[in-house]
Amino acid sequence: MSEPRRLLIVEDDAVFARTLARSFERRGYSVEVVARPDDLDEAAAHLRPGFAVVDLRLGGASGLECVKRLRQTDADMRIVVLTGFASIATAVQAVKLGATNYLSKPATTDDIEAAFDAPPDGDVAIEPAAQPTSLRTLEWEHIHQTLAECGFNVSEAARRLGMHRRTLARKLGKRHL
Repeated sequence: MSEPRRLLIVEDDAVFARTLARSFERRGYSVEVVARPDDLDEAAAHLRPGFAVVDLRLGGASGLECVKRLRQTDADMRIVVLTGFASIATAVQAVKLGATNYLSKPATTDDIEAAFDAPPDGDVAIEPAAQPTSLRTLEWEHIHQTLAECGFNVSEAARRLGMHRRTLARKLGKRHL
């Protein structure tokens, strides 16, 4: 019998992580779940995963740091970033840091497995969106890109955007990172 594929799930939502782990185990994966970035290195060394699912928001931490550390561990690892707060800025950063793919929640196990198996050079057959991006989404993308460039320092991002820090904080409170 062949060795199971090894998957590391970095997710702070315990219920979702458990459900995802069970689903992948039924598909023949050997799965380990990590809820905090602090436990990532030990789990990766122990499991030596070929695949990883990383949540973008891990409490107060960023999953992008986890992507970077996992890529340094194994350059061939297939990493999928999964988030309920998708943005173009974070998708671009995730791919730059080594993610294989980036999916918005809710995503099924089939979606994640398809993302693992997607060609590493991309898919030229993907269709562009049917309608243009809304002004609200464009504003959010610009704010998030500026935040990412500032290391998520709200005061510095507000200065660069030319708005009061409280105004930016209110906008961020309405739509989470």
